[in-house]
Amino acid sequence: MSNLKNNGYARYDLMRQLDYEGIEADYQALLNYFEDLPADEYAKGLNRYRRYSRALVLPTSGQIEWLPTLTKDGKEYSAYFQGKFNPEYPGSYREFPCIDKEIQANKLLEKIILFDYHETFWKEEDRIMPIHVGVHFVKLYVENDTDKAVSSPNCFHQDGEPFTFAHLIKRENVKGGTNAIGVPNAAGENFDTVNQEDVKEIFEITKPLESYGVADSAVSHYVSPIEKGDGEEAGVRSVILIDYQQTVVADVDDE
Repeated sequence: MSNLKNNGYARYDLMRQLDYEGIEADYQALLNYFEDLPADEYAKGLNRYRRYSRALVLPTSGQIEWLPTLTKDGKEYSAYFQGKFNPEYPGSYREFPCIDKEIQANKLLEKIILFDYHETFWKEEDRIMPIHVGVHFVKLYVENDTDKAVSSPNCFHQDGEPFTFAHLIKRENVKGGTNAIGVPNAAGENFDTVNQEDVKEIFEITKPLESYGVADSAVSHYVSPIEKGDGEEAGVRSVILIDYQQTVVADVDDE
């Protein structure tokens, strides 16, 4: 039984666990793609950059099928909804620029999505339906000593999707970006004031493809803001976040 199922969260080293011929080139393509992420329109002044797309993992073939997008002013967007779980945007959709198709087809990204998928666990009736996958490319970027870049939401939280995984792509000249795993009741609490007995583990991911995953009902989680480190270059923390949720069948009255 996996640590994810036993403990509600697990940590991984996917550069080692996914090792295959060509992984370095595929990783470099992902790394390069983060250089030009657009600013997150929902985080003005928070030094956050983002793209997002949705896909399905098909249960019979294990294949990934990317979903259609919205088009506005000639640009493609994907809609993201967390219901009540993000206190900064309760009950509202956010629309993010999509991940380009050549990156969607990146072999390493596909392997990461399927690795995470095989870590998840479901009821039998859910496993026979497609699993919905949300893929977020998120970069926090600080140029000046006074800058701060903040993830959303900036507190212990749950995501609303049954499983979420975070995969580090780049961490350079950064202070902060500290991860914490808490009990579910810590959701909504600030890192500095949370009851320490409600915190399961505090750690940082620092190496390429160092990763962790959470089972949303079992834990809450948090990542602290970043600031520029002691070096001259800008501070960067780039992460691929991937969430998984079952196909929900509506409960329709017969009346």
